[in-house]
Amino acid sequence: MNILLTPWRRWHRPLMVAVGLFILLTLAGAIGMMVDDRRLLAESVWLKPAKFGFAFAMYCGTLAWLLTRLTRAKRFGWWLGTVFAVSAVVELAAITAQAARGTFSHFNADTDPVTLVLTPIFTFGVGALFIANLVMAFLVLRQRVIDRAMTRAMRAGIWLAILGMLVPVFYLVTGIYPRTVTDANGVQVQMYQGHGIGDPDGHGMPLTNWSVTGGDWRVAHFVGLHGIQVLLLFAALLVALSARFVWLRDERVRARLVGIACLGYTGLFAVVNWQAHRGQSLIHPDAMTLAAFATVALVVLAAAATVIVRATATENEERHAQVHHL
Repeated sequence: MNILLTPWRRWHRPLMVAVGLFILLTLAGAIGMMVDDRRLLAESVWLKPAKFGFAFAMYCGTLAWLLTRLTRAKRFGWWLGTVFAVSAVVELAAITAQAARGTFSHFNADTDPVTLVLTPIFTFGVGALFIANLVMAFLVLRQRVIDRAMTRAMRAGIWLAILGMLVPVFYLVTGIYPRTVTDANGVQVQMYQGHGIGDPDGHGMPLTNWSVTGGDWRVAHFVGLHGIQVLLLFAALLVALSARFVWLRDERVRARLVGIACLGYTGLFAVVNWQAHRGQSLIHPDAMTLAAFATVALVVLAAAATVIVRATATENEERHAQVHHL
């Protein structure tokens, strides 16, 4: 586990400052939901800042650690991380400002002065985040960061994050939902897009408020963005379990298992994307969606079982050979 642990004081400082700010935003948003009863499309005006604060705290913390593992272009990576941190802080500051005003942030086509100033941030800020993340992906691809398993998890995870960032863009250009909605102040606001498919303002799921009445691209967006945390934790778990299971001490075995996890997680991302595109809520899957989920699960389980059986068989053979030699 020592190869995975780097003192947090050595992590990318601007990103860690951003993490601290986002944790405070998450807490402030949670308090706001309890003391402020204003609503936007049936959800608290503070739910979005809280969700974004939590998500960005996780992601920026992951990047801050990942950048400590770079062995090449470390200075360039530092600047990319700084660009990402600044862009993320500006983006969430704009989201929080609109929440405090009781109005919408993304997709808001209103012409009030504040919204007109903040709209370019939502438009171009995402671009800066995406480009910085994309270039960091190429940096990670060019080097082996730790062992094979961790490197594989990083590479797959950062590409999944990029795909997750692209999901809203894809739905933005393939489906336009102009409409008029009412903000928390009772003002009619023009919107040029929504996050739902079939029901652009769908909502209802606990905590996430994802749509229960139609598809919701936020599901795939979330799954893609946080794939890197899931895969890195899985790779770290395998390292921890290697103290108990001898066959996991083989770096090649861990790399194969992480590769299978990457394949399975990518399959999950594809299925929830496909489900949303068909206008179907995550919690109301039809037979086709259930079959797709089952297929991904069976492939992953079969592949993992094959690797484990072979690894344990090899371990037993080596143990018998050692006993025979003695």
